[in-house]
Amino acid sequence: MARKKRKPRPRPLPAPPRFSSRIYVQIAPADIAIFRFLLEAMDNLSMFTVADRFKGVLMLRYSPHQEREFNEFMDSIKDEIDITFIPNPSTTA
Repeated sequence: MARKKRKPRPRPLPAPPRFSSRIYVQIAPADIAIFRFLLEAMDNLSMFTVADRFKGVLMLRYSPHQEREFNEFMDSIKDEIDITFIPNPSTTA
């Protein structure tokens, strides 16, 4: 009689992060709409808030568990949008 194969146990999920990661970027104000479109196309990998609409400063929040995917996304859109990363004001002295 053949033995039944055991189902593999699912890997435990990582604990949910207590805080979101945050980064500030600057893009041309005219590119904010296309940036939103590209971000939504990536299943809302990040959320952003317009910190200064005249200068095009955005604050992006994303899950620390998805940092690799987030960085890959940011690298992939550099051909479409000129992006400048800004130091986080809360961590600079």
